[in-house]
Amino acid sequence: MADVRPESMERITTAAQAQAFIAEQVAAVKEQVGDKKVLLALSGGVDSSVVAALLIKAIGKQLVCVHVNHGLLRKGEPEQVIEVFKNQMDANLVYIDATDRFLDKLAGVAEPEKKRKIIGEEFIRVFEEEARKLEDVNFLAQGTIYPDILESGPVKAHHNVGGLPEDIHFEGLVEPIKLLFKDEVRVIGRALGLPSEMVDRQPFPGPGLGVRCTGAITRDRLEALRESDAILREEFKNAGLEGKVWQYFTIVPDYKSVGVKNNLRSFEWPCIIRAVNTVDAMTATIEEVPYALFDKIVSRITSEVPGINRVLYDLTPKPTGTIEWE
Repeated sequence: MADVRPESMERITTAAQAQAFIAEQVAAVKEQVGDKKVLLALSGGVDSSVVAALLIKAIGKQLVCVHVNHGLLRKGEPEQVIEVFKNQMDANLVYIDATDRFLDKLAGVAEPEKKRKIIGEEFIRVFEEEARKLEDVNFLAQGTIYPDILESGPVKAHHNVGGLPEDIHFEGLVEPIKLLFKDEVRVIGRALGLPSEMVDRQPFPGPGLGVRCTGAITRDRLEALRESDAILREEFKNAGLEGKVWQYFTIVPDYKSVGVKNNLRSFEWPCIIRAVNTVDAMTATIEEVPYALFDKIVSRITSEVPGINRVLYDLTPKPTGTIEWE
């Protein structure tokens, strides 16, 4: 498939169109791969999950999925990847819990770009080690989508595996969704039977919670971040805001404030809530959250999450603020 989307290519919006696209790509993958193996870094995000489901349909166990848990994923995400792909789809899935390895590398590192670089490079090293263990893997699959090509030119390397050493050779890339826009990828995912929690997942940065646990990451503050984020997502879902708000998450910064818990002085972290709407991520507006919902979220976070005694709401649009804090 060429790297330019034909003008005649219709937007995929219906289940029938999705099934036709799936059938076309299954045939194309079978022709490209034959009886050889394909390697995929499966993050659990929308794009890699759809590629995994599509390739499982096309070549089954010839696909080797590698899911690296760097300890910076949201609550329940590694378990969901295992449940959906290994237990439900019977995928050839390699799961690596590299939490300690990543957090040890990040210990004491406060500068945002340095954190991003460590996370990206360490991911490549872990993926490289697993790739070397596998025999006769001939192709590398990637979740490239059309906006990636528009932004990065005709050849787009997956941000997680683009730095593999030259001595790890592949015959070619398998990129079955590279001419699709994100909304089309979601339609394909639904047609492939992926759960809505995975298909409609809100945007999540490559470094994961590493850019929301601002400053030098500590395990206790990271856990407070993970738990507060889970509460926020649960309450937004219960309030019917899931899918209506483009992105919402919590930040737990590396400073503390005085508070009172159980009639005793506390000196703990604040939790900052960010909820924004956008079309292109270049500008963003703030979601007007009902006060009653805020009240419930604040009550739950301050009572259920150890280490947090204060909850704030970031009211800054983009510009002047970016969507993420780091």
